[in-house]
Amino acid sequence: MKIITGLLLTFAAAAAISLAQEPAPYRNVGTMSQLMISVLYPTSNAIFYIDRTPPQNQLDWDQLAASALTLAESANLLMLPGRARDNDKWMKDAQLLANAGAAAYKAAKAKDLPAILALNEELNTACVECHQDYRPNYHKRK
Repeated sequence: MKIITGLLLTFAAAAAISLAQEPAPYRNVGTMSQLMISVLYPTSNAIFYIDRTPPQNQLDWDQLAASALTLAESANLLMLPGRARDNDKWMKDAQLLANAGAAAYKAAKAKDLPAILALNEELNTACVECHQDYRPNYHKRK
């Protein structure tokens, strides 16, 4: 019985080590800068500047909802291993972004322009908090 128990424990330990060494089922394709410039900036700008060209029809609302959803889901990308800078402030900042994006998505689906406009401060805070913590020389003039 002791031999079987020992073998089972050895097998379980080997399986755990094997699983821990398996590569993640995802891979980061772009750099952090590319993700920011190509995904986060355009989708956040769609919300930040919505008052310049408010949605006029269903297509406009659908595009805004898609941008908001992309923004919210992009925050999840920021929290993946290989992108997350740490498990503390980075995660909190990314969660602020996810929350703002999710709220904007809900408001866009409801065609609630005042609610989207009201999210500007929340979204700005999410961006500024992270940039102050992790972007060197953010808002520093020479």
